[in-house]
Amino acid sequence: MKKGIIKILALVLSIGCALAGSAYVIRAQLGIAQDVTGDSVVCDTSGILFADDEEISRRLDNIAFGVGEWLKFDLGYGFINAGTATMEVKDLVDFNGRPAYQIISTAESNKFFSSFYPVRDRVETIFDAVGLFSCASRKTCVRGNTADRTYTFDQINHTVVYKSDTIVVAPYVQDALSLLYYARTQPMEVGKSFYIDNFTDGKNYPLEVRVLEKERIKVKAGEFECLVVEPLLQSAESSSTRGS
Repeated sequence: MKKGIIKILALVLSIGCALAGSAYVIRAQLGIAQDVTGDSVVCDTSGILFADDEEISRRLDNIAFGVGEWLKFDLGYGFINAGTATMEVKDLVDFNGRPAYQIISTAESNKFFSSFYPVRDRVETIFDAVGLFSCASRKTCVRGNTADRTYTFDQINHTVVYKSDTIVVAPYVQDALSLLYYARTQPMEVGKSFYIDNFTDGKNYPLEVRVLEKERIKVKAGEFECLVVEPLLQSAESSSTRGS
């Protein structure tokens, strides 16, 4: 997720969170990340040491987003306005002694769309601010009925607790929301791909992100030079379990 490449966010979002369960036309409105002084906020973790976390050695730079960034989307089905969605880097929190971003995404159908397909979704991820990987995720979906899914990742032993199972995952795996922010930190070159390991709803889904071309787009926030990307979900890998 940088800040000018709104189209990347929109395209990756469509496969990441399935915010309202259908194919959407997404129009983005950018909220600038600021602190009380009005300056842009980007978390600086360069001076942080973790004596107890020698197994987690990955340290990645992040100049793409920071605490306070807020994105709003209009959601539409065809030409019909369906509702709104938001994505917010809400806070920098402590998670097991490490700094982590608290990222929250919501989607809500409008009154008209709710009359036949009500949507009230909330996704929260705790995203390690130094290694840029998912620590935990919770998704609450209300679409006629309510579904609540919670994941807790062990990034040292490469497992995730999902329902009653402990499932083996790839090192530094992402969840469906954190992968959007991780993707924004990656170098992108037209004609090349990069790959993200993703765990969603009990399955490991390797993700290929193809960088297709450059394009200039105009939105309410102004005109921006963007990269057009194509995210491709690979077939779900069989998920092995180890004692629960």
